[in-house]
Amino acid sequence: MAFKLKISVPFIYLIVLVLATGSNGGGISIYWGQNGNEGTLADTCATGNYEYVNIAFLATFGNGQTPMINLAGHCDPYSNGCTGLSSDIKSCQAKGVKVILSIGGGAGSYSLASSDDARQVATYLWSNFLGGTSSSRPLGPAILDGIDFDIEGGTGEYWDDLAKYLSGYSKKGKKVYLTAAPQCPFPDAWIGNALKTGLFDYVWVQFYNNPPCQYSSADIANLEDAWKQWTSDIPATNIFLGLPAAPDAAGSGFIPVNDLTSKVLPAIKNSSKYGGVMLWSKYYDNQSGYSSSIKSHV
Repeated sequence: MAFKLKISVPFIYLIVLVLATGSNGGGISIYWGQNGNEGTLADTCATGNYEYVNIAFLATFGNGQTPMINLAGHCDPYSNGCTGLSSDIKSCQAKGVKVILSIGGGAGSYSLASSDDARQVATYLWSNFLGGTSSSRPLGPAILDGIDFDIEGGTGEYWDDLAKYLSGYSKKGKKVYLTAAPQCPFPDAWIGNALKTGLFDYVWVQFYNNPPCQYSSADIANLEDAWKQWTSDIPATNIFLGLPAAPDAAGSGFIPVNDLTSKVLPAIKNSSKYGGVMLWSKYYDNQSGYSSSIKSHV
């Protein structure tokens, strides 16, 4: 006996409505690693608030330096004390969270001396954090999802080469995601050329500590103008609105929740490249509860 499922028109309409409203939904990217009091990486992913977690930072590399990760009070890399993070990384990935290694930072010692130097750094990253093999993987055997370029110093040279070399490793199996955290003045002083390669999947632009292009006192014009330039001129899959998770997280640029949800997000979400919101950082998000307050609006 055949069973016929009757679906009412309103039910079909509801499905269409859900698909339509979910189509331009974004995710939240968070930086973790620079404060030992922000909770574990596994706990960060268990909140369910974040789609991307950037482990910050590989702060020393390039120009002949021995690469060194700095995870503040979380673990001591000098005694191989960070290898235990592998179980946390795998726990995050099992929940569908992409875990990315952020290289650079605001206080690191890094630069690339040549295209060959960029190739060597790419090889190091592949062997020690991605799909390659090494006897001294700082975070243990877990394979990270990609590399984040948070370049805020040194020169603007050869970052495009590093992106090309890293992207090439995607041909060896698991895709290597490339992400970046440029400052909102366009083009970015350090990775402007690298972003032109079109190799970056997610670009979380720092709309803070940059008064000419950030939100201030209910004035959205500067941010909106900068957003339009970033989304029209950068060949990336998704552009994110990078923000401080609390007033103390940056010198300027914090956007109160109500302003973000009622003014800023409605103004930028109509872009086909809108990817969501990036927050600095997990420690400050713990203090403010910002991600929980905005998640349903992102």
